[in-house]
Amino acid sequence: MADAPPHAGCDTDLIVVGGGPAGCAAARMGADLGLRSILIEPDKLCRNLYRIPVLNNVLGGHVSGSELADVITAELTSTDLCRLELGSRVTELRVDDLRASVTLDSGGRLSAPYAVVATGVDPLRPRAVSWITAPDDLALPPIWRAGREAAEGRTLLVAGGDRPAGTFLRAHPTTNTRLLLVFAEPDAHKVEEIRDDPRVTLLPAEHLTLHGDESTITADVVTRNGERLTVTADAAYVNLGNAPAPPPGDLVRGADGYCSPADQRPRVAVAGDLRSPRFQRIMTALGSGSEAALRAYYLAAGVPSDRLTG
Repeated sequence: MADAPPHAGCDTDLIVVGGGPAGCAAARMGADLGLRSILIEPDKLCRNLYRIPVLNNVLGGHVSGSELADVITAELTSTDLCRLELGSRVTELRVDDLRASVTLDSGGRLSAPYAVVATGVDPLRPRAVSWITAPDDLALPPIWRAGREAAEGRTLLVAGGDRPAGTFLRAHPTTNTRLLLVFAEPDAHKVEEIRDDPRVTLLPAEHLTLHGDESTITADVVTRNGERLTVTADAAYVNLGNAPAPPPGDLVRGADGYCSPADQRPRVAVAGDLRSPRFQRIMTALGSGSEAALRAYYLAAGVPSDRLTG
């Protein structure tokens, strides 16, 4: 297929929207199958991986996100069949019976017989959850972005009990910091891995009210037993999980905002964290990106879509 021109009237064989692990895996698998692809990413490849100091769910001995990101980036930039459109954002995705088309923020348009969408998720803001009251303009950084300098000798208020708090602590095992981690009942099982860390104070809460800004934080906590506490911290971070970030257009979203692959039209596949909150892991993102490219390859080869399930 590499020696054949793209589908008539299209710019390439496969459009990949998103340059994280899932999107990169889709483009790399596509190249292995002879599919030309255009990968569109508004930042650099694997930008979030570079911000993760410690990995604990990836095979191959990669101990940091930046190490794995370097390997993925090197693989993709050496692939002649993948054209990178870095610094570009997809503002609209349209899908019909013949092709998938995207509009870029530059005003340009690209089309291909198939598309893989792997735009992932963005961190939830405090006001996005019902158990937190916060100022409209309060945008806290996620805890996994906090470095040693931000934590050393300081008290950090962490809103939410998602697993990145454990990643942060493993990345800085000797850092002298104190985490005041306020979490709701749905996250109770996630905080077990950090319960025994002496640097952590767990505050199971019915409600949290945040005051101030990201540099001077006061919080009122109503605990699950009805106790009312006022806590102060040197800085605050969010650890609430993520919200799906699909491009506008023809993707089908569920009630929770995620885009199930089973609900999409045949010429578009969804990969990575955008699929579901249940499988947001690097290994599953890589696998789903490869699977999405394989799906496009089999469809191009004439295999009916109803034979590509299971």
